[in-house]
Amino acid sequence: MKDPTTPNSEKRKKIMFYDSADRQAKLRIRCDFDGITQSQFFRMMMTGYIDNDELIFTFLKKCKERYNIQGQQKRNKIDRIKKKSEEQIKKFALETDEIESIFDIIETETNI
Repeated sequence: MKDPTTPNSEKRKKIMFYDSADRQAKLRIRCDFDGITQSQFFRMMMTGYIDNDELIFTFLKKCKERYNIQGQQKRNKIDRIKKKSEEQIKKFALETDEIESIFDIIETETNI
């Protein structure tokens, strides 16, 4: 069965990085336990990151603090920007389900 998370061969790019053999083995074991491949795991995590998933955002924030990846000022600035963007989305009713609702109203009103 084809993996639904795999992009077609014309559009895909290879992403590669290094880690220890021990951590790679632990990842393979965890993925096997969860019934997913390593590729599926990374694609799912990337999707969560790109889509600003709150759980991914919270996890990354904890990791940045734990590993001193960014200064406190930079982390605070990112938090403020994220909060402001969320306020704008709510202010202009830009949530996905709300956008669909707008199109439903237009369709009802115009009989399209």
